[in-house]
Amino acid sequence: MSDNLSFADKLITLATPYWETEAELTRRFFASKPSKKTWVRYLRAAVYKELNPVIGYGPTNGFACGLHMEFSGLVNKFEAVDDGLDRRSFHHRLEQMIEEFMHFTVLAEVLEDLLGRPLQRGDAEQLPEDEKLNRLRHNYVNSDNMAVQAVMELTEGGGTATFREGSKLTGGEFETKLAAAFKVIADDEDGHVDHAAEELLDVIKTTSDFAAAKKALLLVSMQRLHMRNEMFSNVMTSEELNGYLSERGGEPINITKF
Repeated sequence: MSDNLSFADKLITLATPYWETEAELTRRFFASKPSKKTWVRYLRAAVYKELNPVIGYGPTNGFACGLHMEFSGLVNKFEAVDDGLDRRSFHHRLEQMIEEFMHFTVLAEVLEDLLGRPLQRGDAEQLPEDEKLNRLRHNYVNSDNMAVQAVMELTEGGGTATFREGSKLTGGEFETKLAAAFKVIADDEDGHVDHAAEELLDVIKTTSDFAAAKKALLLVSMQRLHMRNEMFSNVMTSEELNGYLSERGGEPINITKF
């Protein structure tokens, strides 16, 4: 890795092999010609993730879902709208949550088509590796280190790998509708990497900041792959996943603590 790169660019370079591996997981899942049951399992997990965005992830006790908690927090902030509220930051967060709700909507519509009925409470389901990912991210989102907090946005969406690949899906009516849903999400997430990089430029000032952000980035990126592979019914074995990642210059990491 060139020493001439900024800290932010170095982190993007480190993340890229993980994004490439997530794209390959997506391609292999589609190529496996999933059954209706397998698609339903995937979409139930995908709908859950959109209902419970990881941005600012925390306990959602007392709320219907993570989005409910996020919007409730935003509504409460209106009390300070003319009394010191950071309007730009508020607007950015509001846009993020509106996008997440639209992502939930387009995926829920595809799931409803498969189920043949409207979505019901309990249809959305979190899988174990996603729960583990959220615990890991929650630890970093609440870190005292601003660089560690900021790098979490870089891990959001896996570089849009799954949804960009998903937008290429072809086939019948179901595949066409799912591809359109994926395209909505991919288009919304375009630019997230650039935004995260700009924020990282502002907060990573020292080599120790970079080292802390790098550690968090690699651990979360690795767990993202486990999460995505589980959603895709383990389309890769652990050996295949680690091998593909290594071939692209990534570092397979054994995550045990979380």
